[in-house]
Amino acid sequence: MNFLTNKYARIVTVVLILQAIVFYAVALRAEKAPPASPLAGFATDIEGWRMYKDVKIDQDTLDVLKADDTLNRIYLNPARNANVYLFIAFFKTQRYGQAPHSPKNCLPGNGYEPIESGPITVAVSGRAEPIRINRYLTARGEEKSVTLYWYQSHDRIIAGEFAAKFWLIADSIRYHRSDTSLVKIVVPVRDGDADAATRTAIDFVKAAFSPLSRQLPA
Repeated sequence: MNFLTNKYARIVTVVLILQAIVFYAVALRAEKAPPASPLAGFATDIEGWRMYKDVKIDQDTLDVLKADDTLNRIYLNPARNANVYLFIAFFKTQRYGQAPHSPKNCLPGNGYEPIESGPITVAVSGRAEPIRINRYLTARGEEKSVTLYWYQSHDRIIAGEFAAKFWLIADSIRYHRSDTSLVKIVVPVRDGDADAATRTAIDFVKAAFSPLSRQLPA
């Protein structure tokens, strides 16, 4: 009875059932996987933000991610007084169990304690309306970080995990596609100023959004 009266549980169940039905229905159809440029070719200089380091991801982590391509870099801002970590995981298909891992699950699993979370909007060039993405403030010991992230499928920016599942079903039916990318930007909090870290992350989103949209499949 508790399950039947729990709205959240009912929504999750319906989404999972629909996803299973759709994936079964399209299983015999050839998926139209889009051409994708290697993420290694992503710009190293973005409006003055310069790549400082290309960080290698260890094989154990790659085996867990199951992404078709990844990027993991550190960029320095034009003033060279702040840095951001840019992580991208691209999935050519989600038909065979591959799917982005939500930072809300991965970060606590790696010892980061959640402090604040919620959506924010960011005005970016080339779009009439601001994009809606997630902001996540975490702490591990004395260290705090601000994480901004979203799911990018085709030309669509998706903040929520449930919305990502909905569009996965819709795109599988309409386009025979299930490709997606997780884009994550992390900025360390300095001197306890999480707002300053958030502004730095937003500045990078504004600079990097157009190059990202050209890099990822449309």
